[in-house]
Amino acid sequence: MKTSIVIPCYRSALVLTGLVERTAATMTALVDQGVVDDWELILVVDGSPDNTAAVAIELVNSQPRVRVLELRRNFGQHNALLAGIRDANFETTVTIDDDLQHPPEEIPKLLAVLTDPGVDLVYAVPEEEEHGAMRSSASRFVKASLALAGVDNAKWVGAFRAFKTDLRDGFASVNDSQLNLDVLLSWSTTAVSPIGVTMNRREQGRSSYSFSKLVSHAMNMVTGYGVVPLKLATWLGFACGVLGIVLLLVVLIHYVLGETTVAGFTTTVALISLFSGAQMITIGIIGEYLGRQHFRSMQKPTYLVRTRHSNTAARAPKVAQMPTKDGTRG
Repeated sequence: MKTSIVIPCYRSALVLTGLVERTAATMTALVDQGVVDDWELILVVDGSPDNTAAVAIELVNSQPRVRVLELRRNFGQHNALLAGIRDANFETTVTIDDDLQHPPEEIPKLLAVLTDPGVDLVYAVPEEEEHGAMRSSASRFVKASLALAGVDNAKWVGAFRAFKTDLRDGFASVNDSQLNLDVLLSWSTTAVSPIGVTMNRREQGRSSYSFSKLVSHAMNMVTGYGVVPLKLATWLGFACGVLGIVLLLVVLIHYVLGETTVAGFTTTVALISLFSGAQMITIGIIGEYLGRQHFRSMQKPTYLVRTRHSNTAARAPKVAQMPTKDGTRG
C-alpha cells in the first residue's frame, strides 16, 4: 500500500511541526513493518493569515516526503482538501485536520480497514465525544443535513477519513466554490465502513466552524445537493390547499343551512397569515436554490494554487491531475 496524507492548514503554525513529525514517525513505522510501501504528506495552506505557510515550507526542507500547496486565498476546508486529493500520487488517501484532534497515531487503524477489498472509504468515529455540547449538536445537525443530501451513512461522516484515491474520478469535473467532500465521495461509492478511534480536544486556538457557520454549512449542503426542501414546500402547499378546501366546504354548508354570518376580523387575518406564510416559506426555499445556481453560474474557482514546494519530484512519479481554474495542474 502506498499512501498520500492530505492536511488542510489554516492558522496552524504553532502545531504544524509537531503534527508533521508525529505523522512521519507513524508512517515510517508502518514502512518498517511492511504495511506501507511508500507515503507522502501534502500540506495545503488555505490562505492562512499567520506564518503557517512559512512553517510548512521549512518542513519541506527537513522532511523529504512533505509537499506544500499554497492557495492564493482562503477557499475553505473542503476546497483545500480537494486540491490536495487531486494532487495525490498514491492509491490510498488519508485526510486529517491540522489541530491535533485527529492523532496521526490512529492512521494505521483506518488503513487496516481499507485493506478489505470490499471497502472503499473508512471514517474514523470518535470513541468519546471531543467537542462541547453546543458544537456537538451543530455537528449532528450537519450530519442530518448530509443525510437529506443523499449521503449514505452520514452518521459516520468526519474529517478523519481514508479512501481509495481513484474515488476522485467520480468528481473529476466538479468546479463548485461551495462543495462538500463527503457528498462527492458518496457519489463514487457506497462501500463505507466506520472504525472507532481516540480523538483529542483542540490544542491551540478555536475552530473556525462556529455554531452559526455549521448551521449555514448544513443549509448549503441541503440546498446544494438535495431536493428535500423543495419536496417539503410542495407538501406544505398541498396541506394548505386541503385546508382551504375544507374551510370552503364549511362556509358553503353554513350558507346552505342559512347560518351564514359575517366573518370576524380575527378569522380573516388568521387565514391570510396562514396562506401568506406558506407562500413566503415556499418562495424562500426556491430562492435558496436559485441563489445556489446563481453562484454556480458565476463560475467562482474551487481553488487556486499560488505555489508548490516539494523535495519529492525526483523520487515519486507524478500522476496526471485535473487542471484548475488558474491553468496549473491541481
